[in-house]
Formats: sequence, C-alpha cells, structure tokens
Amino acid sequence: MSYKDLGIWQESRELTILIHRATIEQLPKFEMYEEGAQIRRSIKSTKSNIVEGYGRRRYKQDYVRFLVYAHASCDETRDHWETLFETGSLRNEQLYHQVHSRLEELSKGIHRFIQGVEREHRSVREERSEYTVSAE
Repeated sequence: MSYKDLGIWQESRELTILIHRATIEQLPKFEMYEEGAQIRRSIKSTKSNIVEGYGRRRYKQDYVRFLVYAHASCDETRDHWETLFETGSLRNEQLYHQVHSRLEELSKGIHRFIQGVEREHRSVREERSEYTVSAE
C-alpha cells in the first residue's frame, strides 16, 4: 500500500491541481501574488503533510501529528478560498461553491481518518511492549 491509495491524499491532490489552476487563471494579477500564493501553499501543505504522516506511520504519535497538520492546512485553505470569494477577487460563484464543498468534505475526511488512526493504529513501540509483556 502507498499513500497514493489513501482517499484523503487523492482528494487533496485533485484539489491542489484545481486550486492551483483556478488561482492562476481566475484571479486578478495582484491577487495571484498575495492571497493566491498563500492558498496554493496551504493546499499543497495539506497534501504534503498527509504524505509525510504516512511516511512516519510506524509511530502512531508522529502519524497523527502530521495528519493534524494536514487538517489545519485544509481548514486554512478553506478560509483563504472564502476570503477570495468574499472580497470579490474570485467571481466564479459555481467554482467557489464546488471547491468550497470539496474542501469541507476533505476536512471531514481527514478528521475521520485521524480518529481511525487514533483508535486502531498500533505503533512499533506498542507492538514491542505487548510482545515483551506476553513473552514473560
């Protein structure tokens, strides 16, 4: 299995591409370098933190920490998206609602994924301590 098999990564990848293109093609030039640049960084951070967490999945605490970072970056992205629309920099209402809805769903998905990892994931340290206890 790879991080690419995770639904939250797949959705964050699609949103990264969509938001990147939208902020290049749909925003006024001055906004491309201010709010546009910031939202591109935050959505890319969402995707990257999912990948980094997956890379540290042997350790439950590290895995959860990076998933929490991804969740926070997703929420930051949603806030930037709302700001672009509310200030009139993003005028495409259909695109706004489409992306906003997907960001909300991604945020919920990451939250559910974190809950699953916290509930079911066993880190290397936990497996070692259980093995040590049962071996005695």
